[in-house]
Amino acid sequence: MRGTSTTRRPLAVALTYVVLLTGAVLALAPYALSLLTSLKQPVQLARQATLTWPAPWTGENYAAILGGQFTLIPALVVTVQVVAVLLVGQLVCSVLAAYAFARVEFPGRQVLFGGYLTTMMVPQAVTVVPLYVMFAQAGLRNTFWGIVLPTLFGSPFAVYLLREYFRGIPTDLEDAARIDGCGTLRILRHVVVPLSRPVLATLAVITVVSQWNNFLWPLIITAGPTWQTLTVATANLQGQYNGNWTLVTAATTLAMAPLVVLFLLVQKHVTESIALTGFR
Repeated sequence: MRGTSTTRRPLAVALTYVVLLTGAVLALAPYALSLLTSLKQPVQLARQATLTWPAPWTGENYAAILGGQFTLIPALVVTVQVVAVLLVGQLVCSVLAAYAFARVEFPGRQVLFGGYLTTMMVPQAVTVVPLYVMFAQAGLRNTFWGIVLPTLFGSPFAVYLLREYFRGIPTDLEDAARIDGCGTLRILRHVVVPLSRPVLATLAVITVVSQWNNFLWPLIITAGPTWQTLTVATANLQGQYNGNWTLVTAATTLAMAPLVVLFLLVQKHVTESIALTGFR
């Protein structure tokens, strides 16, 4: 029996790696194809098979979208500004709300939290028309604040994630801080937040990715190139130059690159957060 178990174990490990490798190839193949296509000339893409290597390699497409005729720099600047403001707003407001739901006792806390969580089940498309009417009447159409205000003050998912993490922090640490004379905000700042860096890093990544890729609301609330985000500008580029796929794939690759760099920088905190919160 031992020999059979010993023989099966390497086979199981090998099969696991084969499955994981296959999944990785299937997941990364579209991005690799987009990168290769962006480094080709339109003539080569039209005459040769899609999977052929660029010959010669060219950076003309990136030059065109970074400073040439089809520049996406203004849209990139707007997107960075929007994401930065939303990141700060969501982190601050979500931390405050989550700590209140986790630690502060007040009447109707559970009912209010349950009602707040039910909004996660409402599709974004349902709220688009009422939001647009409200913002148009308030004179916020085609403005920076018109883009950021709907999601500036946190989200149900962020509050839920942080609340569950805060509830796992020992109350003895907070009691010790209160004995030393700390108030609620000082405890939150000097005790809870430093202990919550992994989950805050995870929430930051989720916020940046979701807002960087947000398309529907910026498309509806903006008009013209002034406040176009990167997703809207890329979609317009695809509509205007549908035949020039080398240019379009260069734009999509550029839009994707910051997210890849961000995940590589904080992947340690993300995996640590999953390990701490996913199996509690």
